[in-house]
Amino acid sequence: MQQPQIPHVVVVMGVAGTGKTTIGPLLAARLGVPYAEGDDFHPPANIAKMTAGTPLDDDDRWPWLDAIGAWAHERAGLGGAVSCSALKRSYRDRLRAAAPGLVFVHLTGSRELIEDRMSHREGHFMPTALLDSQFATLQPLQPDEAGVAVDVSGSPEEIAERAVAALRALPGPA
Repeated sequence: MQQPQIPHVVVVMGVAGTGKTTIGPLLAARLGVPYAEGDDFHPPANIAKMTAGTPLDDDDRWPWLDAIGAWAHERAGLGGAVSCSALKRSYRDRLRAAAPGLVFVHLTGSRELIEDRMSHREGHFMPTALLDSQFATLQPLQPDEAGVAVDVSGSPEEIAERAVAALRALPGPA
């Protein structure tokens, strides 16, 4: 029996601290596609705002989402994985407008687990103080959105394997 085809471009999404930057490259390697770090698409003004502990507003996010969408569009038919919080449905809709075949891997976990992980990471601009705003903004994937939710408990390798298995269980691209 042939495995369903893995979607061409996967967005690894979730609140800060779920492991998008860790799981994204592992997932991309397992799928045999290139990985792009979503934070690299932020303009310097966004990084400065978040570093200062100020949440981004939608006006800050649109150019960032458009840049990620453009990358995903360029990867259509070639494959790819990119990290992007994609917390709101409107953000995911904007990404899908640029790259209609996108599929989302929503990394999920308890606030306590995620806060604990954030408190142990070094050199990241997103302070733990912004975690509440991230959870307040989060709109989980809806039934009509192509994607899977993957729990972030366990090792990065276990999480990546769960993500691949969940993606394989999805119906193939139309």
